[in-house]
Amino acid sequence: MPKSILPVIMSGGSGTRLWPLSTPEAPKQFHALATSNSMIQETALRLSGDGFLAPVAIC
Repeated sequence: MPKSILPVIMSGGSGTRLWPLSTPEAPKQFHALATSNSMIQETALRLSGDGFLAPVAIC
């Protein structure tokens, strides 16, 4: 299958629901919660299969 899907990962916001773990210096998307990878890493890994171009992250 040719790689044709360009994933865009959007992350940001104030992260108030994960406070005090999430701070301006360490936003929630950069924390590892369920695995040893951060949430943004887990998202990128899910998009690394066939059919996907390299993801673009907007933070």
